[in-house]
Amino acid sequence: MTAVETADVGIPTDDGTADAYLAHPADGGPHPAVLLYMDAFGLRPSLRAMADRLAGAGYTVLVPNVFYRSGRAPVVELPEFIDPEARPEIFRRLGPVMKSLTPDRAVRDAGAYLGWLARAPEAADGPVALVGYCMGAGLALRATGTFPDRVAAVAGFHGGNLATEDPHSPHLVAGSMTAEAYFAHADHDPGMPAAQQERLEAALTEAGVPHRCEVYTGAQHGYTQADTSAYDEEAAERHWDALLDLLKRTF
Repeated sequence: MTAVETADVGIPTDDGTADAYLAHPADGGPHPAVLLYMDAFGLRPSLRAMADRLAGAGYTVLVPNVFYRSGRAPVVELPEFIDPEARPEIFRRLGPVMKSLTPDRAVRDAGAYLGWLARAPEAADGPVALVGYCMGAGLALRATGTFPDRVAAVAGFHGGNLATEDPHSPHLVAGSMTAEAYFAHADHDPGMPAAQQERLEAALTEAGVPHRCEVYTGAQHGYTQADTSAYDEEAAERHWDALLDLLKRTF
């Protein structure tokens, strides 16, 4: 793995400054950029470690705190290991914060994050890749369709509510997408049931988006997150293989 440099950075937005984590190879040169969208638990040590791993593979990775309007990360106190007993209390506190990130705000923020990367000396010129986890998969999908000229690839892992019947559902941007897409659903995930999986697949196919959607059998929602009880090492490593393969094809 390549040596990595990291920094905490601030990204100006229409509503303030988003705190973010930047990781990139320590060779002084620009590298293809990846915008990493967090899960609901937010920017924390385990997510920084994931960004470091991507940076070690040769990419410049930006992880914004998408809840910056509610404060710097972590916006709620988190245990070192997030188990089922802790989740209800955490989500009780996170619920209003999550609801405050409306689709309009998410799109405006995505423009700010992508603009910041376009100006960053650590990021190579040209389109970037987006990857999102849990709620971040929806944010990544929505940004991909909104800024098609800036996004060359998008991946989402154990995403929830990607293809609902809501008029603002993320999958409705498929017709504007030009990026290659990869989505890996968790088996028996109540946030992304079979009907939604089929709706997402149909939308991507109808729009002619090059894509692959898979179900990781036996994996729980959140299977990539090493600091939670949902973590599944086999599924997480499968996710790394798929993500790095997508990035190699893209860049």
